[in-house]
Amino acid sequence: MKLLCNTLHYRSEVIRLNNYTLRNTKKTGEKKKEKSKITLLEYSEKDFQEKKLQAGDDYLAFKDSPNVVWINIDGIQQAEVIEKIGSSFGLHHLIIEDILNTGHRPKMEDFCEFVYVTLKVLSFDSSNRIVSEQISLVLGQHYVLSFQEREAEIFNPVKDRIRNGLGRLRSTGADYLFYALLDLIVDNYFTVLEKLGEKIEILEEKLVTNPTPATLKSIQELRTGMLFLFKSVWPLREIINGLGRGNCALIKESTGIYLRDVYDHTIQVIDTVETYREVITGMLDIYLSSINNRISEVMKVLTMIATIFIPLTFIVGVYGMNFKYMPELESRWGYPVIWLIMIAIGVLMGFYFKKKKWL
Repeated sequence: MKLLCNTLHYRSEVIRLNNYTLRNTKKTGEKKKEKSKITLLEYSEKDFQEKKLQAGDDYLAFKDSPNVVWINIDGIQQAEVIEKIGSSFGLHHLIIEDILNTGHRPKMEDFCEFVYVTLKVLSFDSSNRIVSEQISLVLGQHYVLSFQEREAEIFNPVKDRIRNGLGRLRSTGADYLFYALLDLIVDNYFTVLEKLGEKIEILEEKLVTNPTPATLKSIQELRTGMLFLFKSVWPLREIINGLGRGNCALIKESTGIYLRDVYDHTIQVIDTVETYREVITGMLDIYLSSINNRISEVMKVLTMIATIFIPLTFIVGVYGMNFKYMPELESRWGYPVIWLIMIAIGVLMGFYFKKKKWL
């Protein structure tokens, strides 16, 4: 029976997670068709240019540039534009399909000439629920392609560092730019976890003060969101570890050191997610225990009231029989005496319960 209950619980969690994923996974065909925003950043240690590209531009001209080329595409609704960019840089048609279909789990594929990585970026919507956006990165010999579902600000710090010549970006290759983008995505998970930590603290306070059915709903939503977060983050360990091992010819050994640092951050994120999941499970147990305690308190009070009224009900029942020759029926003081006896019994029982600390 216990095994059956555990199995049903597991299946319910899987169904809830799948439903949550379907609600938060956007298909390209379901979105309103908007124009893709294409930005080019081409730089070296001394030179830099940034410009907006159009759908009809010749992207092949940037593939063999001696400088580092970063083409960022915000919005993948225009499939023909994505296909043109992909074909210009020699991407396999299956990779283009993966870019356009945003329902894939995070993964990494090494094609020797380029490396393809797809990741999930998490954020909170207007309802304060976790939603995900897919970001696809392609690393080539001298270029990086980034495909975002919609225009977002997650890569703005890297763009500012390139524009202002800050840090190592302008003096390093495309692999270091690739690392910098991965690092921003992983750091974004810490921001999400920080907000989740604040929500957990608020819920813990509600659990202690006044747990309500709304609190249970919040715990369940938080638990489902944490499962979704775990599903998005867990594959990162495998991806970053694969990139940092030095098996990829496009990533220099000097950059591999930084990728191993990102790997450490990924492990930290996963550990934090695991900790939060345990805390949320504990919160659910605390809620159920709190509700049970409240029910026990109510039952305790009702039991005390019933216990006090049992002898009183007996007395009333005896004098409700209305036999003709009951001696107290004709007594002038019979009625007030019975009331005094019943009040005395109630008071004495109340003091007794209080002395035993049952009240």
